[in-house]
Amino acid sequence: MDDINVEQQEPLPVDRDGRQWGTEEDQPDSGKKPGCCERFQQTVSKWMLPEDLRSKYLGRTNCCPPPIFIILISIGELAVFIYYAVWKPQKQWVTLDEGIWKSPLTYKPERRQEAWRFVSYMFVHAGVEHIVGNLLMQLLLGIPLELVHKGFEVGMVYLAGVLAGSLASSIFDPRSALVGASGGVYALIGGYFMNAIVNFREMIPLLGVFRILVIVIIVGTDFGFAFYRRFAASEEGLQVSFVAHFGGIVAGMTIGYVFFSAYNKKLLKDPRFWLCIVAYVIFVLFAVLFNIFLSPAP
Repeated sequence: MDDINVEQQEPLPVDRDGRQWGTEEDQPDSGKKPGCCERFQQTVSKWMLPEDLRSKYLGRTNCCPPPIFIILISIGELAVFIYYAVWKPQKQWVTLDEGIWKSPLTYKPERRQEAWRFVSYMFVHAGVEHIVGNLLMQLLLGIPLELVHKGFEVGMVYLAGVLAGSLASSIFDPRSALVGASGGVYALIGGYFMNAIVNFREMIPLLGVFRILVIVIIVGTDFGFAFYRRFAASEEGLQVSFVAHFGGIVAGMTIGYVFFSAYNKKLLKDPRFWLCIVAYVIFVLFAVLFNIFLSPAP
């Protein structure tokens, strides 16, 4: 019998888990049309990843488990809104008033010693327009991000934006209350925006221009309304801070960018990760000391 040179043999193909296909029946059907999940994942990869990473993402991705974090957070925010709109009836439920300002979840400067309020304010929204805008943005952007980067990374960025938003508000607008998930939403936007800018050449150029323009228009419009509500609108009640938007987007453009640009890489070996973590911890410590010793709020 002739000797067989193993090195010259064609290697058996393997699936994404490293298992070999031994027979032709086990081979993937290259002529098979992709299903709904596969087409959706292909679209997600085009929007979220540079070209050199798409095939690796598509080779190991699936729709299970679904993006749990963003869905659960959105359900929680909607449930709290319905509670204060229905079970805590207002004069009008389109724009909530008394109920949310008495809520133990709302951030209020005179109750800042109740530390949970620096995060729990994200569940409370001031009206239909407020919650619909936040839910739409975090679902449209958060679900694709979580499919690519998974729930832990997206959750860390989202919560970092929420906390950064309330702490920034307590420093730069210390007499104003705070409601809404804008800090978390803007963290997702900031991380995605920086990733789109840095990887612009590797992504589809036309889509790159389009998404950057869309982000600039949405952020600019929202900031304009936030400034108007804070300084120009003569509404009774507590003044609502807009600084959380700034805190959230800065957190997203730093921590979010590191998380979302490190696809398939080990974060603990990335010096940018540690630089952002150290800077964030320093900011949190400064904000805590400011609120204890220097804040002009009552």
